[in-house]
Amino acid sequence: MKTINKLTYTFGIVSLIFTSCSDFEEVNTDPTATTIDQARVEYAINKSITDAQQDPDVAERAFVLNWKTASRQHFSSGLATGSYNNDWITAYYNQSAGWQKSAALAIKLADDKIQKGLTGHDADMIPNMKQVARIWRAYLMSEFADNFGVLPKDAFQGVNPEFNSTKDVYYFMLDELKDAVKNINTSISPSDTEKKYDRAYNFDLKKWVKFANSMRMRLSMRLSEVDPAKAKAEFEDAAKGSYISANSENFAIAEKPGWDALTGVMSREWNSQQLSATLKNLMCGLGGVKTSVQLTDQKYQAYIKPADYIGVRYENHYSLFTSDPCAGFWFDGLPNMNDPRAYALFSIPGDFTNPQFCFYPSWDNSAKTVKRTLLKDDKTSTLEEIDATYCWNAPAIGSHGDKGVLNKVYTYNGTNPRLVLKYRNSKSSRIFFGAWESYFLIAEASVRGWTVPLSGKAAYENGITASFEYNGVSQFVTSYLASTEYNNVGTSVAWDHVTEPAPTKTMKMIDGYTKNEQSFTYTYPVASQTLYKKALNDKLTKIITQKFIANVPWLPMESWSDHRRLGLPFFETPAVEQPLIYMPSLTKTNYMNQTIQFFPQRLKFPASLANSNPEGYKKAVEVLGGIDDVFTPLWWAKH
Repeated sequence: MKTINKLTYTFGIVSLIFTSCSDFEEVNTDPTATTIDQARVEYAINKSITDAQQDPDVAERAFVLNWKTASRQHFSSGLATGSYNNDWITAYYNQSAGWQKSAALAIKLADDKIQKGLTGHDADMIPNMKQVARIWRAYLMSEFADNFGVLPKDAFQGVNPEFNSTKDVYYFMLDELKDAVKNINTSISPSDTEKKYDRAYNFDLKKWVKFANSMRMRLSMRLSEVDPAKAKAEFEDAAKGSYISANSENFAIAEKPGWDALTGVMSREWNSQQLSATLKNLMCGLGGVKTSVQLTDQKYQAYIKPADYIGVRYENHYSLFTSDPCAGFWFDGLPNMNDPRAYALFSIPGDFTNPQFCFYPSWDNSAKTVKRTLLKDDKTSTLEEIDATYCWNAPAIGSHGDKGVLNKVYTYNGTNPRLVLKYRNSKSSRIFFGAWESYFLIAEASVRGWTVPLSGKAAYENGITASFEYNGVSQFVTSYLASTEYNNVGTSVAWDHVTEPAPTKTMKMIDGYTKNEQSFTYTYPVASQTLYKKALNDKLTKIITQKFIANVPWLPMESWSDHRRLGLPFFETPAVEQPLIYMPSLTKTNYMNQTIQFFPQRLKFPASLANSNPEGYKKAVEVLGGIDDVFTPLWWAKH
């Protein structure tokens, strides 16, 4: 009988060829069923979707240390300052190849069965499963391409394929998604047994169509700056169909405790995942909802600061060579106003009775230690002990040099807000596409003048509402949507409020060394010096700011991609008190004038690719269109 050929896939680490041995033991759950008649398409789909959740090894290295770092979802320099780790990159590169291999096998299995002839329920369901596998493979390809820039789109065809350009890969994915939707018969229902092999939608084919159309909107929007005609045509066509429009339709996979592919992607306890300066500045003041209204327990009230207070100035303990408008300050309390999602996403230092407070790592007391010291210039004597209880801080990444050596507070686990427990304990569902994203994509399309099913304002407000619903703070959404208050970087919420902030404003501060109250001239970023360059409060900035916050913590790749594509939202430049080894272009003389060389653009190829397949590596770099470097922009990001 016909047997299933093994698909070996590592883009040059080993050959991309068919071999004669059986692949069924690896991809299917029943190791004795090795014939084409016995093999099940849904087993291969299940393996691909399950494995792509990332086991703790690759999840920490890809999702946390690379994607969340590059997207500024947490405080971490690493990739965000240009450094990279070949082992981390290789782990993701190899595993992604395996996920794509399983998806490709599902398509091949379906084709083989269809060619041989099907009857009964299989005749209806297996052709649909093929389309599901194509949709899922398109997602996996996009994830890989958005990391490295290029991909062999013809992998698993029985020959050793060449790398294709980002443009070719994107055109292929868009075609695949469109054709898959065209060929799905949504009137077919899966059996109860089949449902178990689709962790996302239980083979609800209508939901798969929505995911495909939403993915097509995502990918077409990625081309908006470099290929606007193609982006517009593809987006408008996708938006005519059904898309993910409610949180009940989110593409999400349940996590579980343990050590396998379904273990939570953010579960490693030694990763503190502290609030980033980027997020702090975007959320502080945004929406005008007072902290006193959000945190009504009396214990918080004395810590809530006035709206015109910026904090305690310690310029000898924080680098001032960063475009963070709050550089040099320790905030000794809670902001007067904060985006309601802030306290839902991050736990306040010292708030130990909060059931969502994350005490990781469980083997030490660092999460409970809220008192730390600032040192004198001799680096041994204590200048001051700082109590971080109920304080809201996030320093700029990068080098704080000798000032950082004197500061035992600013990066410490227990002194900064950290991601709440429910996203760390493997009891949530990892989201690959949320309803809010569909709406923000439509809102952006509207701003661009494309034909879409909703007005820009309606889509924008629907996206915010979906995000508030997901985070359990819907009670604040009405007042939030009407707010004209600016956040720390000069952006407000209200759709029709596009007035730019005044360049400066006067605030109150405490001199950390004399303890005297003083006035401080707060300066918003200068639009022309930002990567976006156009404005601080136009409608596109509002959309991407809201999309960025809504994507925390599940969609760091999307936030990274938006920043690469548009330069939005505002990312402060890393502190450069001392030169950054992997970002030599950033200096003390130019840190206020942003360029793409201050922000990572991609992952380098694994060293093993060049070593094992020099010709394949040469072709990959050629179609990349630039050197194999962290700062080489992808085709769609060359703005």
